[in-house]
Amino acid sequence: YFYGELGLTKDVPRARELWTEAAELGSVEAHYRLGLVYYSGNDVEDKPRCIRHWQQAAMTGHAGSRHNLGAVEHENGNHQLAVQHWMISA
Repeated sequence: YFYGELGLTKDVPRARELWTEAAELGSVEAHYRLGLVYYSGNDVEDKPRCIRHWQQAAMTGHAGSRHNLGAVEHENGNHQLAVQHWMISA
């Protein structure tokens, strides 16, 4: 639904709803995708919720989430913490 491919109509709220359900069931990739949606503001911009989803995914070893947490810390001026996130994600 997010991209509107494979014959589906693009429906970002529906994609967010499905990823939320998947995240509640333990999907690490769903946490990562929800973080991207909330960070970019495609549907709803909610940076604190984005961070929580990326943290959930990063704690299970998801390198992309850990990298994105480093990028957010870098943007916020927390360079040492950013480097720590990036080193873990490498």
